[in-house]
Amino acid sequence: MGITIHASFLPHTDPDASLAFYRDVLGFEVRTDAGYEGMRWITVAPAGQPGASIVLEPPAADPGVTDDERRTITEMMAKGTYAGVVLATTDLDDTFERLRAADAEIVQEPADQPYGVRDCAVRDPAGNLLRIQEQH
Repeated sequence: MGITIHASFLPHTDPDASLAFYRDVLGFEVRTDAGYEGMRWITVAPAGQPGASIVLEPPAADPGVTDDERRTITEMMAKGTYAGVVLATTDLDDTFERLRAADAEIVQEPADQPYGVRDCAVRDPAGNLLRIQEQH
């Protein structure tokens, strides 16, 4: 059985700001940008990785989510505790400097972690935590 990761979902609060961050700052390509009933789903991915993507979605899209749950989700997103993803790069220092130059919200500068990786952490415009590990 061959299972791969096809897509992960991250919520957005401002589709244009999220699109600019993932496309212009991280250099991801836009695979789709679809709207429905005033909401937008934007699928982005690193170039050269056709089998994996991140879908930036409106947090209010699920009709099963109550208004109270939506408020909780929005509060957690603002604190950066709702969603996140781990990315990888071969040049962490260069990637970090691009993020800093773009005024990304820095959570942690590049550091050697006690669990054996070197990484940094930033938040995207919606507050999602992105950890970026250096891989050789």
